[in-house]
Amino acid sequence: MTDQVDTPPRSGGRIIQLPRAEGPPPTGPDTAVRATAAAPDEPAPAPRKRRGGWRLALIISVPLLLVIAGGYFWLTSGRYQVTDNAYVNQSIVSLSSNVPGQIVEVDIKANQPVRAGDTLFRIDPQPYRIALDQANAALALARLKVAQLRVNYATAQSKLQFDQGQLLVQERIQSRNADLTRTGNATQAMLDADLLTYKQAQSAVTFDRQAAAGALAALGGEPGILTDDYPGVRSAAAQVASAQRNLDKTTITAPADGIIGQDDSLNVGQFVNTGATAASLVETSDIWIDANYKETQLGSIAVGQPAAATIDAYPGVTLFGTVLSINPATGSEFSLIPAQNATGNWVKVTQWVPVRIHITSNPGVDLRSGMSATVSVDTGKTNLDQLLHH
Repeated sequence: MTDQVDTPPRSGGRIIQLPRAEGPPPTGPDTAVRATAAAPDEPAPAPRKRRGGWRLALIISVPLLLVIAGGYFWLTSGRYQVTDNAYVNQSIVSLSSNVPGQIVEVDIKANQPVRAGDTLFRIDPQPYRIALDQANAALALARLKVAQLRVNYATAQSKLQFDQGQLLVQERIQSRNADLTRTGNATQAMLDADLLTYKQAQSAVTFDRQAAAGALAALGGEPGILTDDYPGVRSAAAQVASAQRNLDKTTITAPADGIIGQDDSLNVGQFVNTGATAASLVETSDIWIDANYKETQLGSIAVGQPAAATIDAYPGVTLFGTVLSINPATGSEFSLIPAQNATGNWVKVTQWVPVRIHITSNPGVDLRSGMSATVSVDTGKTNLDQLLHH
């Protein structure tokens, strides 16, 4: 029930406020009238504005703007093909000896920079000096043999000329005795003796001709041949050159500028075989980057396009270069066990193709082979250009 206030009598009595009784408020026409009369100054509630049109505009415009922005981004992108599957590469040369032997001197140490031609280590040269002396002796004997062959050929020629003269004399004697025998001034016995001598002279000339031909053949068919052009001398000279080469190869030098690595097997007293790797040389004169691109990115990459690369070890350094070449096959084709897709468990996997980037700018930092890099190739064509081209 509501609070009730009794109207004080005009005589000026005191107003007494009764406590509020518990229970629901009374209802009825009198109660509504009293409530309305109690708050005559309260404003009436304003009608709600209609917001349905703004919501519909937002629902349509926001996705449309996103589609337009995404389409513009896609159409203007695609010019730069980027990959972080890239690594710095330098030529690595295996240092070995061309001749077997024992190491007697080591002039380098690990991680040491060297110049082309610097001495790296030496093999014991004594066995090769002995072999060179033997080869020089064989060459001298070959030259001496040529001189002897020339003397033999000259002797054969002289004997042939002498015997040819003897044969000519015997021919004349034989002819004269034949005339005397016909006139009765010489006997048949004298004619027969002269005939025998004539036949002997013919045999001597034939033998001399064969001996001269043999001496000429020994000289290679050229009696005026130079001593060093004689085949035997040339063979002996080749043996000398081979022995000299082996002796020179006992000193191993750097083939190019670079840094020494993996020299654990390079120690004095160790025996090395021909071709066995004793150390490695990382060449610093030529640097390139092998960037592996997905096969879906290769459509716009071509040889000669400009490229830029950043090295993970040097975030603030940018290297510039060009696309030097594109590998003729995917990386999996050159693996030890190429993928066999002709099976029932085949799953299509995007393949990677190595692209070689030739660095044309001076990096200004110490690059190491195998460092990770991020490469961006400027193809010069956006996705929009490719669509218009097709």
